[in-house]
Amino acid sequence: MTVLEVRASISLASIFALRLLGLFLILPVFAVYAQSIPGGTNATLVGLALGIYGLTQGLLQIPYGAASDRWGRKPVIAAGLVVFAAGSFVAAAATDIGWTIAGRAIQGAGAISAAVTALIADSTRDEHRTKAMALVGASVALTFAGSLVLAPMLYPIIGVRGLFAMTGVLVVAAIGVLIWVVPATPLASASAQRDNEPRTAAVLFDRQLLRLNAGIFVLHAVLMAMFVVIPLLLVGGGLPLEQHWKIYLPVVMLSFALMAKPLIVAERRALMRPLFIGSIVLVLGAQLGLLLGGDTLLWMALWLLIFFTGFNILEASLPSLVSRLAPASAKGLALGIYNTAQALGLFAGGALGGAIVARWGSAAVFVFAAILTAGWWLIALGMREVPVTTGSEPVPI
Repeated sequence: MTVLEVRASISLASIFALRLLGLFLILPVFAVYAQSIPGGTNATLVGLALGIYGLTQGLLQIPYGAASDRWGRKPVIAAGLVVFAAGSFVAAAATDIGWTIAGRAIQGAGAISAAVTALIADSTRDEHRTKAMALVGASVALTFAGSLVLAPMLYPIIGVRGLFAMTGVLVVAAIGVLIWVVPATPLASASAQRDNEPRTAAVLFDRQLLRLNAGIFVLHAVLMAMFVVIPLLLVGGGLPLEQHWKIYLPVVMLSFALMAKPLIVAERRALMRPLFIGSIVLVLGAQLGLLLGGDTLLWMALWLLIFFTGFNILEASLPSLVSRLAPASAKGLALGIYNTAQALGLFAGGALGGAIVARWGSAAVFVFAAILTAGWWLIALGMREVPVTTGSEPVPI
């Protein structure tokens, strides 16, 4: 990768991570905090406060992605970051659960993921795109793991309001990164964009893209459903909440080490399809393992390692495959649809996971996740290998 490709990938991955920081950072502590504010004892409203972020993200990813195709990536990303920061400050100032829900909804309305991933695709050559997207996948997993470690430590010091305010400040700083650190790319004329722009339906119903969009929905639905019960299982296994990082941090870091070599080899030898399908099998195996043999901390750590290895490979390869399959003039639209599926998966996984636990117990969550993953595996069997065009130049936007 060139210096500009590395700079673009790292800076954009850091901006991308902030989209999920607003979701993940409050997960370990919000239910406790909510008890102290008006309306916070209503479990339905607490769940809505957690989930509405993913819902507004999902509704607005396509408009943001399509707008970035027409008016450029950077202006759309900057606008989304401003909205995201505003929502963070509204949530920080909230005095009851209603205003907290409003702040979370506004946060989600800063739906920049499609535009960011499209800009990464535009800024990297085809043969290096998976490595660039791997940084995005790493940012997701690191943000998730870091949130689980940091939130219980910061909560006694600054509270949930402080966590929201900190997120807002970081997002404002990210606007500076976007302006001064992310390399510029040439902007194609609007008329040229319109002349070459495919119909939305053609992108939305493309069979290969549909497989990938279904996949990211399932992957994030499974993630959120799992973590409705995993913290409780760890506590039941004798590990207090404030020590959960002793499981999460080693598992996530080791999974990064395990994902690197297979991704590099698959990329060089055009073996992304078998790696992709094999990674789905890892996710499925982890669900079955947690269902049938996750009764001790050691076994839970092992199954979580298997899960995160598959998760990280899929998180890195999915957006790269979308960017390759999408028409050049509609990458933002295609990635908008993809990120819509991702956000709706987060929302659905959390909501359904909670409902399943309430009705059938913790083990049923893993049954649900295994069925979803098995269905995805069957869908993925029909995918074809996506060729890499070596030596290609980044596509201008």
